[in-house]
Amino acid sequence: MRFTETKLNGAWLVEVLPISDDRGSFARTFCLNEFKEHGLETRFVQHSMSHSVRKHTLRGMHFQVAPHEEVKVVSCIRGAIMDVIVDLRPHSPTCRHWAAYELSESNGRQLYIPKGFAHGFQTLRDDATVSYLISEFYHPQASTGVRWDDPAFGIEWPALPSVLSDKDQVWPLMDVSPA
Repeated sequence: MRFTETKLNGAWLVEVLPISDDRGSFARTFCLNEFKEHGLETRFVQHSMSHSVRKHTLRGMHFQVAPHEEVKVVSCIRGAIMDVIVDLRPHSPTCRHWAAYELSESNGRQLYIPKGFAHGFQTLRDDATVSYLISEFYHPQASTGVRWDDPAFGIEWPALPSVLSDKDQVWPLMDVSPA
């Protein structure tokens, strides 16, 4: 695996390095030792998947609040997505900055998302399946989000959403008033 730190403090792109022969290919998608060498979370208590039928479906921007904050490792195992993260950690040098990365079944990239980040994605093709390793159990009372179109972030999505859940349409805007 190849680990590349992103422009957002603590977030990493993890690329699988397949070994190919006439049968096809084989690649590791997780190695405790390699994650540990980069100072990354190695304990994942849930593995989840989502499937989106239509191109430009948007899911996000989601996170869990303390004490149930979670690390996620996200990959697209079918189709392609534009994966977006926003640093919400108040004391981070990249607080309120966002970054986007294309994840697809063909590029084999994974995005390591640290605690304190909002996460969402938009599908770039019909029939996209996304896989998540998650470090914390799901706690409905800790689950929240921010608006996908919040001007405080100015995220540049590939297109207007074709499908957006009722919940994702009504997340609050980030409070930008002085403290």
